[in-house]
Amino acid sequence: MNTGGNSLPSGPDGSKRKVCYFHDPDIGNYYYGIGHPMRPYRTAMTFSLLKNYNLLQHMQVFKPAPAQETDLRSFHADDYVDFLKRVTPENQKEHLLQLKRFNLGVFDCPVFDGLYSYCRSYAGGSISGAVRLNNGLSDIAVNWAGGLHHAKNCGASGFCYVNDIVLAILELLANHQRVLYVDIDVHHGDGVEEAFYTTDRVMTVSFHKFGNYFPGTGHILDIGYGEGKYYSVNIPLHEGIDDESYQLLFKPIMSKVMEVYRPEAVVLQCGADSLSGDRLGRFNLTVKGHAECVKYMRSFNVPLLLLGGGGYTLRNVARCWCYETGVAVGVEIDDKLPEGDKNIDYFGPNFKLHEPQRIMDNKNSREMIDKLRVRILDNLSRLEHAPSVQFQDRPPETRLPE
Repeated sequence: MNTGGNSLPSGPDGSKRKVCYFHDPDIGNYYYGIGHPMRPYRTAMTFSLLKNYNLLQHMQVFKPAPAQETDLRSFHADDYVDFLKRVTPENQKEHLLQLKRFNLGVFDCPVFDGLYSYCRSYAGGSISGAVRLNNGLSDIAVNWAGGLHHAKNCGASGFCYVNDIVLAILELLANHQRVLYVDIDVHHGDGVEEAFYTTDRVMTVSFHKFGNYFPGTGHILDIGYGEGKYYSVNIPLHEGIDDESYQLLFKPIMSKVMEVYRPEAVVLQCGADSLSGDRLGRFNLTVKGHAECVKYMRSFNVPLLLLGGGGYTLRNVARCWCYETGVAVGVEIDDKLPEGDKNIDYFGPNFKLHEPQRIMDNKNSREMIDKLRVRILDNLSRLEHAPSVQFQDRPPETRLPE
């Protein structure tokens, strides 16, 4: 199970890919507020590392075109989009009922300066990446500012306002019958799963901490409904999982998913809060262990959209996404961080790309891992191989029994 996927046109090493990278130079200026763990500046730190590692020359770099209103309304409710457009820190007290209705103005999802522009920017990067994949202009598209997987059709949740992942998947569905979504954030990808819970055109696979942990969803029994039955895959984990245990699940499960589902495009949410030492996370993955998931999914030679997500220890997020960008372009970068980086002081005292894991208990026993893997693989064996579905503008609205 340690091997990669299909061989590549460029050769067995698979080193060459057409990679595009989306970065808004203003993204680091958005600020959730004092004490808030979400810091958009992490993507600016990542971009600075990429520049100083000379990785930008290996890919096309674009400033994302902001998502249009029509893009946002393709998933989000009209009244929610209207409210995002007009609410500001100055006028929010005039809209207390709507703030409560849309889950805005609370600590998790505050109203801050430039909120709507921020949403359009990060969503625009994900949509633009999907467009380039659709048109065959790129093999891999990267938008680390995206990956905000908790946002719902009619409200914000968990630091997420607009669900750029759903918007990008809807774009991919215009050209592809089957799209696979994989989530390695420490939190369950609830917003994306909910959006596609009743369709077989999108399979969602989420590896996450479960049990008295936000958002509280993602039970192993949550497998989809109706035509989407068995197309939602949840791998609930306990805290402290390390690289070895994680890959005992990730590779065999994703190998089976690729075999039976045969997606025509893959979206991989690379939330870095599953890293060791994250401010909010409770996993114990190294940068290399986290990036092994990117490397493995890259090896299948299917159009791949890489997105960000969680990650609240800034220096580790930048380390991780910089290294994973190197994986995307097929370049192994040096462990010693480039001295000319303007954020170098963040990375002290060792100034290395890779840091050791924390010393913490792995509460995922080998027996538990083995049982979980067997159960998930059994569910996947119930799937119709590569379901043939007719094209439509978008999947049907999710409607569950009351």
